[in-house]
Amino acid sequence: MKNIEKYRKLLPELGLDGVLLTGRVNRRYCAQYDIMEAIALVTPTESRYFTDSRYIEAAEKNLPDFTVEMVDKDHSFAMLLRKAVEELGIRELGFEEECLTVSEFSEFDQALGVKLVPCQKHLDALRVVKEDWELERMRKAQRITDQAFSEILTKIRPGMTEMEVRAELIYCLYKNGADGLAFDPIVVSGPNTSMPHGVPGERRLQDGDFITMDFGAAVDGYCSDMTRTVALGYATEEMKKVYEIVLEAQKAGIAAAKAGVPGNAIDGAARSVIEKAGYGAFFGHGFGHCLGLMIHEPPNCNPKNDQLMPAGCVTSAEPGIYLPDRFGVRIEDVLILREDGNEDITASPRELIIV
Repeated sequence: MKNIEKYRKLLPELGLDGVLLTGRVNRRYCAQYDIMEAIALVTPTESRYFTDSRYIEAAEKNLPDFTVEMVDKDHSFAMLLRKAVEELGIRELGFEEECLTVSEFSEFDQALGVKLVPCQKHLDALRVVKEDWELERMRKAQRITDQAFSEILTKIRPGMTEMEVRAELIYCLYKNGADGLAFDPIVVSGPNTSMPHGVPGERRLQDGDFITMDFGAAVDGYCSDMTRTVALGYATEEMKKVYEIVLEAQKAGIAAAKAGVPGNAIDGAARSVIEKAGYGAFFGHGFGHCLGLMIHEPPNCNPKNDQLMPAGCVTSAEPGIYLPDRFGVRIEDVLILREDGNEDITASPRELIIV
């Protein structure tokens, strides 16, 4: 099934005559081709794609399921959309409420003469269960990420700054085949590792530091995600103890992770290990989040999600312990959930590495 058919199938279920795709991710998923600035309109029988002169040729060549129309100074998005909804008899039109500004919504609300119905969660849900071809792209992205990690370990030296390590890591990702970054890599060291999403800076690496690297390649838009915490020169006994607790927690969460299990139960399997060790107050985020064309996609394996995780979704597995102003540890793999368990597509070693 082409992805566009998933959107068409959804329309009668929601009682809609069409759906307006203004966000890049859902538009890309629906068209199976990425154009940076555009709007797509999908109805049960016809679909139109609106973009400007910078992208019109690419759209005409790569969007066989759409009638492509060009936006210019005399034909705004709103004007072309108004013409389309009138021709297609649209009265109720779904839209992505998380992808429109207030001013954009007001413009379309006034110009189109239809009832705009928010349906973001329904549209995003179409991307949760991955097709085999999507999984292959994610496996490839993860292989590149694993290779980049292997190479960065040979480059880390005392005296390098966090920013320098980050730059080397990005180079390794692209050199090994990434066509983009899944997100801006996190590289933090020493006391900065206590910040789960710390920002790389000019701090220089020192012997006895933990170094946390959270990074991922993108392949054809599909993301990978991995975190490894390594020690430089040596690790104290306390550092080793905390690392082993996080690793044990990750293993427990992975063992519990499969389709048909609530997200909070998977999170709880890992969290209980950390709590029993006395570090529960220092694990503030969830065990995992789903990913795909976006690095963070629902559903999540966190304490709030009591919904069953579906087969074919892809989730991270990333518990952590963060001791303020001292150090932190996070270990992250990526799992494909199956009815009988999961497939861990991350190949990098999880045991503590001292470089």
